[in-house]
Parts: sequence; C-alpha cells; structure tokens
Amino acid sequence: MKIAVPVTKNNQIDDHFGHCEFYAVFTISDNNEIVDVQTLKSEQGCGCKSNIASTLSQNGVTIMLAGGIGSGAINVLNNSGIEVVRGCSGNANELVKQFIAGLVVDSGESCKTHEQHHGEGHEHEHVCNH
Repeated sequence: MKIAVPVTKNNQIDDHFGHCEFYAVFTISDNNEIVDVQTLKSEQGCGCKSNIASTLSQNGVTIMLAGGIGSGAINVLNNSGIEVVRGCSGNANELVKQFIAGLVVDSGESCKTHEQHHGEGHEHEHVCNH
C-alpha cells in the first residue's frame, strides 16, 4: 500500500492540499510497517486542476491523508482511485503510523470554499479524529 501526504519542508501536514510544496509517499509493507518514503515535488496550481492525482496514482498511491482539501480535488483523486482522509494535521510520519494502526478517521469536513486565488476565503476543520 502507498499513502501520500501533502507536506511542508518540515514534514508537517500542509493544511492546504492545493498549495503544498511536496508530497511524501509512504510505502507500507504487508506487516503495516513503513518501508520507504519518497518525496515528490508538488505541481504548481490548484489541486483539482493539476495532474497530481494521475501522477500519484501512477506511483501506486491509493490513500491521501490531507488537511484542508476542496471537494474538486477530492473528486479528482477519487477518480484516480485514491481515497482521501480529510482533517489531518501534525507530523507526517506520526500520522501515517497512526493511520496504519487504525487510529485516523476522516473528519467529514471539506474546504467550504475554493482556493483564495479564486476570490474566496477558507474555513477548515483541522482536527484529525484519532
């Protein structure tokens, strides 16, 4: 299994999927252990308009652990076979460990509005239910 996480340079969950700098891609073994982590530089632009979903899918990613993410980006990821878990925060490595232990649940909250450069603000719920 491969899990992607939008991250900052400090390996923290980026609270806005569409503007993150990097994606950490974790490879999980059959024993639910992290066996590899690769970093992909983020493509510029909105999450829903970039090619990141197909890029991640081609790299074998089936799960995205995200902070704030809009419904457009979720749809694009879902259409590429990637399940999205929203409302995550904190250190990426710790989050992935908690997820594979079954302690992370989708918050049920998407961004209420789209990216700021589309003329609207944001309201995020950044509480991981773990």
